[in-house]
Amino acid sequence: MRKLTQWVLITMALVATPAFAEMKVAVLNYQMALLESDAAKKYAVDAEKKFGPQLNKLKQLETDAKRIQDRLVKEGERMQQAERERLELEFKQKARDFQFQSKELNEAKAISDRDMLKQLKPKLDKAVEEVIKGGSFDLVLERGAVIDVKPQFDITRQVIERMNKLR
Repeated sequence: MRKLTQWVLITMALVATPAFAEMKVAVLNYQMALLESDAAKKYAVDAEKKFGPQLNKLKQLETDAKRIQDRLVKEGERMQQAERERLELEFKQKARDFQFQSKELNEAKAISDRDMLKQLKPKLDKAVEEVIKGGSFDLVLERGAVIDVKPQFDITRQVIERMNKLR
C-alpha cells in the first residue's frame, strides 16, 4: 500500500510539473509598494510638518518629567516635605499631560494615516493590476508568504514605478 501511495504521488508530481513550468509567477511586497511610492513619501513629509509641533511638545513634557524625577531621586530625602510634595505633584501632572497628549496625537495620526491609505489604495490596486496584465502573470504571491525569491520574479519595483506614473 505504501509503495502504491508513493508511486501515485510521484506520478502526480511529474504530471503537474509541466503545468507549473508554463505558469508565470511573480512576487509582490504590497506594503513596500505602498510606502515607497512618491505619494506616500510626500505624505510622510507633510505628516511630519503637521504633527511635528505636537511631537515636540510631547518630547518637552517627557524631558521635564524626567528632570523632576531625577531631582526627586537625587535630592528627595534632603528636601523639605512641602518641596518634595510639590515636585511629586508636578511630576504626576506632567505624566498625565503626556499620556493625554500622546493619546490625542496617536489618534490624530491614525485618522490621517487611514485617510491617506483610503486615497492611495485605489492607485496601488490599479498599478498592481496593470503590472500583472502587462506581465501576463498567472500567479502573484505576497512577498511575506515566500521564503526566498530571485529578484527577476519580484514585481514590487515595477508596481512602485507604475503607481508613481498614475496621477
